Amino acid sequence: MRGVYAGRPHAVLHRSFVALKTSNWFIIVTGFFEPLFYLLSFGLGLGGLIGAVTGPDGRPVSYAAFIAPALLATSAMNGAIYDATWNIFFKMRFAKLYDAMVATSLGTLDIALGEIAFALLRGLAYATAFTAVMYAMGLVHSAWGLLCIPAALVVAFGFAACGMAVTSYMKTFQQMDWITFILLPMFLFSATFYPITVYPEAIQILVRALPLWHGIALMRGLALGPPGPELLWDLLYFGVMIVIGLFVTARRLERLFMR
Repeated sequence: MRGVYAGRPHAVLHRSFVALKTSNWFIIVTGFFEPLFYLLSFGLGLGGLIGAVTGPDGRPVSYAAFIAPALLATSAMNGAIYDATWNIFFKMRFAKLYDAMVATSLGTLDIALGEIAFALLRGLAYATAFTAVMYAMGLVHSAWGLLCIPAALVVAFGFAACGMAVTSYMKTFQQMDWITFILLPMFLFSATFYPITVYPEAIQILVRALPLWHGIALMRGLALGPPGPELLWDLLYFGVMIVIGLFVTARRLERLFMR
C-alpha cells in the first residue's frame, strides 16, 4: 500500500474545511431546499388531491409521507454527488490540486477517502435537516425512523464513491453533463413519486437495478416501517457500490498522478 495509502485522509478533509470558508454557500444550501420544495409542492399541494397511497407494507399512508423518504434519499444523493463530481472535476483538471497532493506523503487512497468523507459530511447535514423536517411534519410512522440518518450516510457513501470514480474518467465539461443527464431520469423514474407497481413487470426489473431505487426503498422501510429483511439487500447493494467505487477511484488516481 506504500504510495497508495499513508493513513492521512484527515489532512485532505482538513483542507476541504479550510477551503469551505470561501465557497459559495448559496449553492450548498440549495441542495437541502430543492427536495424540501418538492415535498411542499407535491406532498402537500398535489397530495391533497391524491389522498392516501399504499405504503411499503401494504398499509395506506398520506402521499406526503410516501414521498418524503424518497426525497430524503435524493437529498443524500445530491449532497454527495455534487462534491464527488463537479468539485472533484475542477480540482483534478483545472486546479491541479491532486498533482500537488501526491507530491507529498499523501497517497491516492488518502485523497479518495478524504474527499469522499467531506462529501459524506455534506450528505449527513442534508439528511439530518430533512429528517428533522419529516418529524416536524409528522411524516415518520416508525420507531426506526431515526435510522434514516445513518442509512442516508450509506446512500451518500455509495454515490460519492462511484461518482468520484466516474469523474476520474471525465476530461471536459461537456462530458460532465452526462452525470446530470443520468441523475435526473433516475430521480424521476425510481418510484420517487409513485409506487413501483405502476410499471409493467419488465420495467420494474430495470428500476430495481437503479441505485436510487434501493436508497428510496431503504428509507421508506425505515420511515414507514416495520423494516423487513429485504432492506439488507439494499444495504448490500450500496456496500458493493462503495467497495467498487473506492477501488476504481484509488486505481485511477494512481494511474493519473503517480506515473
